[in-house]
Amino acid sequence: MVGSGQVAEFGFSNPDVPRLGVEVVDFAALAARLPAQTLATVHRADFHQLFLVTGGSGVAMVDFVDRPCSAGTLLHVAPGRVLRLPSTGVDATVVLFTADFPPRLDGAAALLGSFGPVVRTVPLDELTTAVAELAVEYRRAVRGPDAVTVDLLRHLLAAVLLRVARLAPADGPGHDPTFQRFRHELERSFAETRNAADYAARVGYSLRSLNRACQAATGRTAKALVDARVTLEAKRLLAHTDLPVAAVGHRLGFTEPTNFGKFFTRETGNTPGAFRAAERAWAR
Repeated sequence: MVGSGQVAEFGFSNPDVPRLGVEVVDFAALAARLPAQTLATVHRADFHQLFLVTGGSGVAMVDFVDRPCSAGTLLHVAPGRVLRLPSTGVDATVVLFTADFPPRLDGAAALLGSFGPVVRTVPLDELTTAVAELAVEYRRAVRGPDAVTVDLLRHLLAAVLLRVARLAPADGPGHDPTFQRFRHELERSFAETRNAADYAARVGYSLRSLNRACQAATGRTAKALVDARVTLEAKRLLAHTDLPVAAVGHRLGFTEPTNFGKFFTRETGNTPGAFRAAERAWAR
């Protein structure tokens, strides 16, 4: 774990088998080994976190959006996303894994990508069985990892991920090629431009066509999605770092601090300073 400002950042570290890129652990056991402050504050990790909730209830916060969790909730936190863990009243199996541990899975690419869905409601019977099989082989690896067991873990994890991906068909509006190209360009360029017409030109479509694709996938215009992505990054920087507010704005392409302040307040209802203070209050 490496501190960043007042918020923790975690790199993957398997306490059972140091070189193994997956861990399967009960949420209660995971919570017990973490400092109380980590449970109460926002942090982010450079690995995937999959929570299959089997009982109890609580609220997790992912990228500053509260996510209620109860039996049948599957929470996926992709690398780099901001997380505040749910309360310890949640019963869940947690699968932590590095991006390179599972084999290449074209069928689960949308699930594992930066834009994948955070929360799903899933059939517990099917997924509990698949995750239980993964847990059995994980315990075998803890007793003594060998090449066959590690390969089996990779493929059992792949089976879990593909079962999850199958719950949302890949031909939905969110998988429209126009929208996909826009999302990837947005991820590359959100700190360079907030002009929706620039994105339309970069992906090779008219602004009208781009807006149509965005609205079909999300119900929002391209401009609204651009502003939301910039706002999210601003929240991450304000929560994760001690950068002055003006420096946060500059990093996101605002030449004038006052313009950044107006933008952030319009999008969130709070000033950057007030948002930072509220997030830091969790640490006290």
